Amino acid sequence: MSERETSVDPLQRLAALLARLPGIGEKSALRLALALVRADAEYIRALADAVGSVHETLSLCRRCCDLTPDEVCARCLDARRDHTTICVVAQPQDRIAIERAGVYRGLYHVLHGVLDPLAGVGPAELRVDALLQRLRSGGEGGEVGEIIVATSPNVEGDATALYLSRLISPLGVRVTRIASGVAVGGELEYADITTLHRALEDRRAL
Repeated sequence: MSERETSVDPLQRLAALLARLPGIGEKSALRLALALVRADAEYIRALADAVGSVHETLSLCRRCCDLTPDEVCARCLDARRDHTTICVVAQPQDRIAIERAGVYRGLYHVLHGVLDPLAGVGPAELRVDALLQRLRSGGEGGEVGEIIVATSPNVEGDATALYLSRLISPLGVRVTRIASGVAVGGELEYADITTLHRALEDRRAL
């Protein structure tokens, strides 16, 4: 180890590592680092063990590509879920958000990203082939009749939804897109033009 490495402030090193996490800026990283310094030793040991074991215990589900400690995740194995519907999401956290809402009881498929040519993310970087394989094999526990594309309503999410629709529709599977527009409880006067446009385009009969 070089003299420069040994002279690095441990607190600054920890803060710098924390700052590399998504959504964590330098100030937040420093606050977290200070909180860890003040935490009791038992908590620090448990945290270190949890962080160290993540890569060893978690892998991608063989069916839906979600993170799981098993070969096939609990949702894919749950016979009580609707195996004829698959909700396609960009990231595991999107699946978690939908599950938390408690309004969907079908299966999932995690792409681990969206199409973003400027960032070098194309179809080959996503779990699209695994999704097509599920559809061609007839699904698990029943033929899939609908794919719900639940990517975010932005340029990349819309492009991904359109791409998937063009790939899947010829297979005879219905492809739908989650609606978007004015949030429940929101005021129209504060909504931006794009949001209002989507709300009008995605209107439904009463």
